[in-house]
Amino acid sequence: MLTIHLVAGARPNFMKVAPLYFALERTNWCQPLIVHTGQHYDPNMSDSFFKDLGLPKPNFHLNIGSGTHAEQTAGILLAYEKILVSDPPDWVIVVGDVNSTLAATLTAKKLNFRVAHLEAGLRSKDRTMPEEINRIITDSISDLLWTPSKDADKNLNKEGIPAAKISRVGNVMIDSFELLRKQIEKTLTYQEFGLTPKNFGVVTLHRPSNVDNKKVLAEIIKQLSIVAQTIPLVFALHPRTKLRLQKFGFFKDFATTKGIHLTTPMSYIKFMGLVRSSQFIVTDSGGIQEETTYLGIPCLTLRDTTERPITVEMGSNILTKPSHISKLIRKAISGNWKQGKCPPLWDGKTAERIVKDLFRRSDKPSNLVLE
Repeated sequence: MLTIHLVAGARPNFMKVAPLYFALERTNWCQPLIVHTGQHYDPNMSDSFFKDLGLPKPNFHLNIGSGTHAEQTAGILLAYEKILVSDPPDWVIVVGDVNSTLAATLTAKKLNFRVAHLEAGLRSKDRTMPEEINRIITDSISDLLWTPSKDADKNLNKEGIPAAKISRVGNVMIDSFELLRKQIEKTLTYQEFGLTPKNFGVVTLHRPSNVDNKKVLAEIIKQLSIVAQTIPLVFALHPRTKLRLQKFGFFKDFATTKGIHLTTPMSYIKFMGLVRSSQFIVTDSGGIQEETTYLGIPCLTLRDTTERPITVEMGSNILTKPSHISKLIRKAISGNWKQGKCPPLWDGKTAERIVKDLFRRSDKPSNLVLE
């Protein structure tokens, strides 16, 4: 039986790992083991996600915690190397674009383990973003690249990646949503804030370009305060964002602004229950661009570029600047938003396709068949 390491370290990783873990666990030819790097360690950004997703406790926990990019990457290199030596896997599967993704890939490849990257080929074309560096390096040295969409395939082709390494499998985030759809639909998170369905917006922001610059963050607060005069907003505060609001002296006034509901990060089920009932989303996150496209909810992404251009080209997402927030939300509220559609292979069956592809590419007894 093959041993598969599923490496996850940050909130977005957990959702992507869950459907694949369950799909692999159902097979008769491999054993999936979860490696949690501890990059996100806050209970609201880690433990609650494992509970919601029904994942078991990690088989290995590196307990890396917070730190600079260099500190996190170096810590994972040192800690994961010991696990690879003591418990060698047949495959290491990494997901997404966080520091854990890059560090686990580097560690595994230097020890000559095979690595598969789930959500490969995404490119923002902005190399000032740490995530972009993580994506490029991870894809360049991985043995198997699972892409979510046609644009990702094209990006890898342009970078000289052999076509034999690339398999378009679809978007595993949709698998996660469908895995928990019934629970999400029963979760009326908006009631906690005294709100009604489709009569509020949701905000999530955490990227340095938006929250570390005092002038930019001030403009965002100004725009959101204008919007809140017309329609209430639920702002799920990332720890980084809350610290910056406090540091710049914005937190007290913003927290008491009428129509603004500040809250801590939520579990996946609670948050998606909120998102599916909202009228629009304001974000700088990656995954929410995909989920809003799948659900057909207007999404304003406060970034100049996105590694998920298909959500703009086909979906309900647009890229915008902070100064345009209130104007665009008026457009969303009026119903004058573009009609997006769901990209191909965003169908909740990505994990199944991954299992079939991994089986085909793995060394195994000749009499073993896929079940």
